[in-house]
Amino acid sequence: MKRVLSIDEQLLAEEEAVHKFIEFFEKASDLSKIIYETWTAKDVLGHITSWHLSFERNLLSAINNEIPKPFAGSLSEINEREVERLKSFSTIEMLNLIRSAQDSIRKNITNPDVFEIVYRKGSRSYSPIEHLEIVQRHINSHLNDIKKILK
Repeated sequence: MKRVLSIDEQLLAEEEAVHKFIEFFEKASDLSKIIYETWTAKDVLGHITSWHLSFERNLLSAINNEIPKPFAGSLSEINEREVERLKSFSTIEMLNLIRSAQDSIRKNITNPDVFEIVYRKGSRSYSPIEHLEIVQRHINSHLNDIKKILK
């Protein structure tokens, strides 16, 4: 049976995944290699950057009692649109965006007034601990795929 982590333990696991992801991209040399059908390693970085910014934005909306502005559309539409939007950003710019979003997430995820965080339109919302787990698995999955190609 899988042990349920506390919010602090899940945050630590999520932060470790983010740290490893950033560390890998700080050292990676050829981000033009294809990882998925049409996505390069840099596109995957854009994908993770976009979703991390969305996580931060939706968390802050929950804290501030604002109407959230989650992504709309199918996952493939969102992913393609967001990867395209971030194509002109440098690796350093995207890593800095992830760092900044992570700082905000770290400071705000344990806010006792946050019970759920919107994910995307048409999807259910997630508790802070669920959201952290999803983000951790998402980042680790992509990092593992990238490492297989970029070794």
